[in-house]
Amino acid sequence: MKKILIQFTCSVVLCSLLSACSQQESAQHGTDEALVRKDTIKPNVVIFYVDDLGYGDLSSYGMTATQTPSIDALAREGIRFTDAHSSAATCTPSRYSLLTGQYAFRNNAAILPGDAPLIIDPDTPTLPDMMKKAGYKTAVVGKWHLGLGRGHVNWNEAVKPGPLELGFDYSFLMPATGDRVPTVYLENHHVVNLDPANPIEISYQQRIGSRPVGTESPQLLKQGADLQHSRTIVNGISRIGWMKGGHEAEWVDEDFHTVFTNKAIDFIEQNKAKPFLLYFPFHDIHVPRVPNEMFVGKSGMGPRGDAILQMDWMTGRIVQALKDAGVYDNTLIVFSSDNGPVMDDGYADQAEELKGEHDPSAGFRGGKYSAYEAGTRVPMIVTFPNGITSAGESSALISHIDLYRSLANLVSVELEQGEALDSVDLLPALLDASATGREEMLEESFTVSIRSGKWKYIEPFSGTTPDWLANKTAIENGLQSEPQLFDLSNDIAEQNNIATKYPEIVNQLQTRIDQIRAMP
Repeated sequence: MKKILIQFTCSVVLCSLLSACSQQESAQHGTDEALVRKDTIKPNVVIFYVDDLGYGDLSSYGMTATQTPSIDALAREGIRFTDAHSSAATCTPSRYSLLTGQYAFRNNAAILPGDAPLIIDPDTPTLPDMMKKAGYKTAVVGKWHLGLGRGHVNWNEAVKPGPLELGFDYSFLMPATGDRVPTVYLENHHVVNLDPANPIEISYQQRIGSRPVGTESPQLLKQGADLQHSRTIVNGISRIGWMKGGHEAEWVDEDFHTVFTNKAIDFIEQNKAKPFLLYFPFHDIHVPRVPNEMFVGKSGMGPRGDAILQMDWMTGRIVQALKDAGVYDNTLIVFSSDNGPVMDDGYADQAEELKGEHDPSAGFRGGKYSAYEAGTRVPMIVTFPNGITSAGESSALISHIDLYRSLANLVSVELEQGEALDSVDLLPALLDASATGREEMLEESFTVSIRSGKWKYIEPFSGTTPDWLANKTAIENGLQSEPQLFDLSNDIAEQNNIATKYPEIVNQLQTRIDQIRAMP
């Protein structure tokens, strides 16, 4: 495309030497050609969705302890957002919202166990469904964690419904998370390398099989773990849940960086001649953090820092594959994280002890699980050489839930009534660093918060948190019985609760939350 534009520019210059009239005609002709190209050559879309990456965990966002050159290169070429958010402070809800354009509370979506049924109804419109309407090939490669099947999955047969029933043409998955069984890859509907003579059985209720468990065989562990993560040991890591059989199909944690990356590159190579959507949800930097030896010790911050370097390397390889395939310039890339950072999340990898002066939350309060800003305020970078009109830093307020409707605009798909109910079309903000974003936005955690102008309001919390969250206090996560109100224009760290000073603002924002909840 650059070559075409250069040739066209030269033609215009030549025409200008002949006459102003012919120059004007050529310019109009060139504009028409550009519009035709935009309409006929649809842009590819790649969504990098990192797990548990904090706002401050990239060198392009201020990290100095180590460097993330591949992602920094995207930031230099594109738009670096400073007020972008995952829709929720935990993984399953934010992924649900990204793919459906709806807040997770509408489906009571919460963090799922490893044997949970698929929580997105196959009849629900999804982002890949929408992209397929525009003629796109679609794939998901990486961590899923949205449930599979209809409950009580038999991993030795076709596992469905799953991503293929939600609009993806191809899927290569970690079924749940790295710290949960089954510790196997699922390609489309089937477990990879499964030996029928050694079938898989999974239980989250009681111990099955004869595999060692973390509480009884700590000498077999690469990392110690809390009680929740101390059941079946696979590859030297104790997991949540019990697994029997399936030895031939087990993954090796240290191989994630090449296994997932190569599958993504294969998809790009196979579909470079047609428009495609690649959703690439990383396992990194989620626990257990077991990076490949090529990254071990390189960050100076232990396994968590090394996993950040691994994630950056993976991003770089996929971006290079786009360039090698000749499609990078016409690919819209969104790079972000599913929620804020967490240090101690069940494994003794010394993330807190080894971080030194590094602040993963970059001065914002909270982190993963939290109602405070660091729960959902995450790094977000957008690049699109053929589409961005103004690169640089953007302060636009934006949620990942908005990608659905924004991409529908990009690919010219008209949404049905009620589709992507909570999504807002912010395509201008994705392409222009000077464009504005949302005026208000919900943030989900174990309670609900709302941003409106300079105000941040956190709804009082009266529920309970899971047992495994017992080591994270309610105060740390913003879960308090009284309302909380902050003026982010002068209190970005949310240190001064001024709810009693502005009761009318509290009432207005609570009413707005109630109105959004009541939307059909």
